[in-house]
Amino acid sequence: MLQACLNGARSRRDHPHIPVTADDLARDAARVVALGVAELHVHPRDAQGLETLDPEATAAALAAIRRAVPGIPVGLTTREGIRVDPRRGFSEMEAWQVLPDYVSVNLSEADASDVIDLMLAKNIGVEAGLATAADARKFVSLASAKDCLRILVEIDFEKTVANALALSDEMIGIIKEKRIDLPILLHGFDETMWPLYRKSRTLGVDARLGFEDGLTLPDGRIATGNPAIIAAARELT
Repeated sequence: MLQACLNGARSRRDHPHIPVTADDLARDAARVVALGVAELHVHPRDAQGLETLDPEATAAALAAIRRAVPGIPVGLTTREGIRVDPRRGFSEMEAWQVLPDYVSVNLSEADASDVIDLMLAKNIGVEAGLATAADARKFVSLASAKDCLRILVEIDFEKTVANALALSDEMIGIIKEKRIDLPILLHGFDETMWPLYRKSRTLGVDARLGFEDGLTLPDGRIATGNPAIIAAARELT
């Protein structure tokens, strides 16, 4: 399964074609799905262009994408950098009426298990995001671990390819040792995006690509947009 992560925390200061508005996201969604993407992961924005979990903003993004690509699962972030209100985003997430198909939850965050519990109670799938071996050990100890949709092995902090590959092996080893039989999605960030995509193909696990994870093509050139990244991935398959 190939998932497209269309924007993440990046802005148009990073690249002029980062999708920001609901219409932007819908446009890119249609283009990457036409290239074979099976799922989407997006970070909705408010009127000021800032990432948000606001129910109206998330509903607008989800509705626009679903009109453009009916039936394609759409996921949202829950990262703590967005959850700056007194209840750390729980008021906004509890108020969601238009629901994503799934969310990503970073196990490095102190309240990750509470976010997972809330999402499961709302019948929203959970991608458990593991960035370190400590995250992996924390996740496999959760009572709710096997209720999640999948595991994201996301190498966000390791900048060298060799270290990133070694860490991914360590984390996947922890998961397998505890017999957590969930799909694994492996992805990197910037320098490690393409090497880890290639590793995902070797391992036969799910993958993720897009402007959230990196702006370049396999040959190092800056991509013109999300569709160019997905097209390049298809050429490597």
